[in-house]
Amino acid sequence: MADQVHTAAELATVVAKNPDLQAKMKDDPVGTINELAAPLQSDKWIYRLVVSFLGLIAFTGLIGLIVLVALGKPTGLEGVVAIASAAVGALGGLLAPSPSTK
Repeated sequence: MADQVHTAAELATVVAKNPDLQAKMKDDPVGTINELAAPLQSDKWIYRLVVSFLGLIAFTGLIGLIVLVALGKPTGLEGVVAIASAAVGALGGLLAPSPSTK
């Protein structure tokens, strides 16, 4: 159920093509529709993949900086620093706890 559904017509098409989804709709229609409407809240693999890729980008940027400096090639350092910094910032934003609303 990785497809996000925006309209009732899309929902009908997705359900018509998937017999397993049809069975889930019969058992729990409200829960199934909520899962289709908001996959980021129910699918933990999306979050894990994003964190993994951002961590890989940050680590690769760090290794790239070390290699460029060791080779004495100052060109391209700013770009590598920018990409790695953006990845670290995105990781911080994803891993920081959300503010609670009362």
